[in-house]
Amino acid sequence: MESNQDLMRMIQVKFPRLSKGQKLIAEYILKHYDKAAFMTAAKLGTSVGVSESTVVRFANELGFSGYPKLQKALQELIKNKLTTVQRIELANDFISEENALKGVLKADMENIRSTLEKINHKTFEDVVQNIFDAKRIYIIGLRSSTALAEFLGFYLNVILDNVKVVGYGISDIFEQIIRVGEGDLVIGIGFPRYATRTIEALTYAQSRNAKVVAITDSLLSPLASQADYTLIAQSNMASFVDSLAAPLSVINALIIAVGLREKENISKTYNDLEEIWQEYEVYSYKNIEDRY
Repeated sequence: MESNQDLMRMIQVKFPRLSKGQKLIAEYILKHYDKAAFMTAAKLGTSVGVSESTVVRFANELGFSGYPKLQKALQELIKNKLTTVQRIELANDFISEENALKGVLKADMENIRSTLEKINHKTFEDVVQNIFDAKRIYIIGLRSSTALAEFLGFYLNVILDNVKVVGYGISDIFEQIIRVGEGDLVIGIGFPRYATRTIEALTYAQSRNAKVVAITDSLLSPLASQADYTLIAQSNMASFVDSLAAPLSVINALIIAVGLREKENISKTYNDLEEIWQEYEVYSYKNIEDRY
């Protein structure tokens, strides 16, 4: 199977040999591939006036084992090109106000299930080891991935003392990683639509001989091409909002894996923190006290 980037050209080349019904499908995909990528075989068939079986045979004609494989290729092709407006329009096709809760939760469950199947366990263990081996750890995730970067940084900072979260602020991204070099580890987090600054930061880190880890959605991701290690987390969107359930699960696993090796230090740290939290009333204990 040719690369996803060649999919549209392949459809054009095969077009003259397609049946009448298959040509209708080809024409629709060439014009509306952004919408076709998120349609079931039945819905695509209905949209162009052919049967579901004709859609399946069309996928086979292109060399795919079934329609889901063609659909995935289309999604890989366009997911980084979709604007937020297009995402909203697509969301209306498969999620309504009435089924938003069920639809989104089911989509997140599927993303986690798919991540469990795809993620490389050896790579995961290598990343954990690199976290312990690193002189300094820089974590960068921008735009919607900022929340993931901050979450990872928050907990790693409790466990380790060499962690820095890089983000937008008074200083430019490059000013914050200017001292990165050999022996350091940079963890880049990014999902479609990929933030350009994150990719540039990883490129810079590699040029300075730092180890680079990418937490992203695919080995085709531009972050993966700049990384020594890539952890794959499925993030197929349910709407205009990025699905971060699976990436957060992978990050949780990283934190716990690191924490399990540092159990004694973590226990001491949290004992000290509990005393500080109570002394300075970081958390509210009022409701607990009122019960007794």
